[in-house]
Amino acid sequence: MSGLLFGRPLDDSRYLHWEQLIRRTPPDGLTHDEWWFRLKLQRSAQMRTVPLRAKDGSSFTFAMTDEVLQLTEEIGRRAGGSVAGGGTAMTPGGRDQFIVRSLVEEAITSSQLEGASTTRRVAVELLSTGRDPRTKSERMILNNYRAMRQVTELSSDPLSPGWILELHRVLTEDTLDDPADAGRIETPEHERVSVWAGDIQVHVPPPAEDLPDRLRELSAFANGSSSDSPYIPPIVRAIITHFMFGYDHYFADGNGRIARTAFYWSMLHNGYWLAEYLAISKILRAAPGKYGDSYQYTEDDGNDLTYFILHQLHVIARALDELDLYIQSRQRESQRVQSALRSAVRDFNMRQTQILEWLTRESPLGITAIEIANRYRVSSQTARNDLSYLESFGLLTRGVTKHPIVWHPASDLSSRLAQLGDQQS
Repeated sequence: MSGLLFGRPLDDSRYLHWEQLIRRTPPDGLTHDEWWFRLKLQRSAQMRTVPLRAKDGSSFTFAMTDEVLQLTEEIGRRAGGSVAGGGTAMTPGGRDQFIVRSLVEEAITSSQLEGASTTRRVAVELLSTGRDPRTKSERMILNNYRAMRQVTELSSDPLSPGWILELHRVLTEDTLDDPADAGRIETPEHERVSVWAGDIQVHVPPPAEDLPDRLRELSAFANGSSSDSPYIPPIVRAIITHFMFGYDHYFADGNGRIARTAFYWSMLHNGYWLAEYLAISKILRAAPGKYGDSYQYTEDDGNDLTYFILHQLHVIARALDELDLYIQSRQRESQRVQSALRSAVRDFNMRQTQILEWLTRESPLGITAIEIANRYRVSSQTARNDLSYLESFGLLTRGVTKHPIVWHPASDLSSRLAQLGDQQS
């Protein structure tokens, strides 16, 4: 081997897998094999063992690299703090004043990752109005939304095999070829599900007879605390929990959905309340190949979870960036509409102002009292009062249907707001 084999540490900031490394030019004086060997030696000093087993009984590990440390600290600070936007501090106490748009977005895109084909507009209408789903795709989206709401409401509870089965039942009800598979882990009596990429079998999960014990072990790991040894940052613990659901493949279908739902539970359980607003699946859907590669690289390289952890940390950071942009755009829109409202009518309450902000921003074809009640978590009667009040100013028009009543935004809503201001100035 070259005399440089045991020289100064090599740059490993990109944490390349062999499949990526072989396509790059090695450092001066090293072959690809020597380069890989040096990197593996460096990584071994950073490795931490995870108390979870691969299917051959060996342990999973991950490297606490500088990038892992930096991203976990950044995400922890951003996801557990407060964000200003829309004229109101987006804190745990004030978040109900915001439309939980990301919860809807996650339900849609997580289902689309699993094959749902409904358009976003139809999906938003489905979740906003509370109507019954008409197709299997719509049922998948509604199930995802309900499961996410359940996770949000029960985030302080520990994860348990029983609750996991219930979450899976909620996620997959009326969407499986065999309805009995909802909420039931695979057993030796059933043909074991594998993961395929086209005609290539890329992952064979552990045997079905091992699943009950593995699910108990995963639940115990997910419920772990920062006092456990070795120390695993809570965000990394959430990501590993996500990984293991996909790796173990407990169910005949819906494993991806339950994996992402468990990730959200873990983040919320550890106090990262802003995770409720992150649309992780939207980013995964944009680059599904990288998501799959991060799973494959972990299994190929001796159960090294670092590949998957780094991929997910970048996804979370990007989701936080998108949330920041959304809040900033909402703040600008809020200021614009509130400026018009201040000069127009001073006795719109905050919720009515927010309804007008939403109407000017998204221009829905029609809205119902049920939709407003769901969005703002008020009673149907309060929602009807709000819409009727806005109608009295000519900002909405009432449709001909009566069950339910549908209000339509005025086609010239912005100019009507300006005219109201001119009348009072």
